[in-house]
Amino acid sequence: MKRIAVQLRAELMLIARNGEQLLLTMIIPLLLLGFFGSVDVLPSGDVEPIQFLVPGVIAVAIMSSAMVSLGIATGFERSYLVLKRLGATPLTRGQLVLTKILSVFCVQVIQVAALLALGLFLGWEPAGNQWPLAIVAVLGGTSAFAGIGLILAGRLRAEINLAAQNGLYLLLLLLGGMVIPRDSLPSAASTAAQVLPSTALADLLRTTLNGDSGALLVPGAVLCAWAILAPAIAAKRFRWS
Repeated sequence: MKRIAVQLRAELMLIARNGEQLLLTMIIPLLLLGFFGSVDVLPSGDVEPIQFLVPGVIAVAIMSSAMVSLGIATGFERSYLVLKRLGATPLTRGQLVLTKILSVFCVQVIQVAALLALGLFLGWEPAGNQWPLAIVAVLGGTSAFAGIGLILAGRLRAEINLAAQNGLYLLLLLLGGMVIPRDSLPSAASTAAQVLPSTALADLLRTTLNGDSGALLVPGAVLCAWAILAPAIAAKRFRWS
């Protein structure tokens, strides 16, 4: 626990010092929600656009921070041999993965709070009393996407990792029903997308935050599987250099 606490403090200090990346991580989802929440240009099915957008943009923010930002930064840490030095310490791969997940979750607490406040300002109306499940979903999404990002960052060269993270992000964004309803997709693609972590996270957030009648069991099981398996694979397959 002491090693985890020390490394977590170091990770949070690195995030705080990287002001440009932190600013982009915080500002871009707010701009996305502010713009699309003010203009009626995206399809939202049978629900109000802002009701559809707020949980979806929160899911996008989690994926952006936990997978893309963390994965790219970790890939360059490997490239610059920063992690090779950590490999000579008592810190294990599993502990490194855990501290990176926890550091991103700390940032996302502030990020989600800001998005919820902006959503309320734009007219979003929360419903239901399933906020504890929403928090669990955020933590599960952070674990799942951070694990995916670290799997790529721990095996690929920095430049290839950069392209892979962005390509996977675009794919999950388009298929996951975060900002575009899955009903707009071909039926085969919509069915296949149900096993994606982006789909599971977006569905869970809409059900818990909006009080929708959607089922919790299937997306919960899918997200739980990703949240456990992806970090476990990352910890096992991660290379220090």
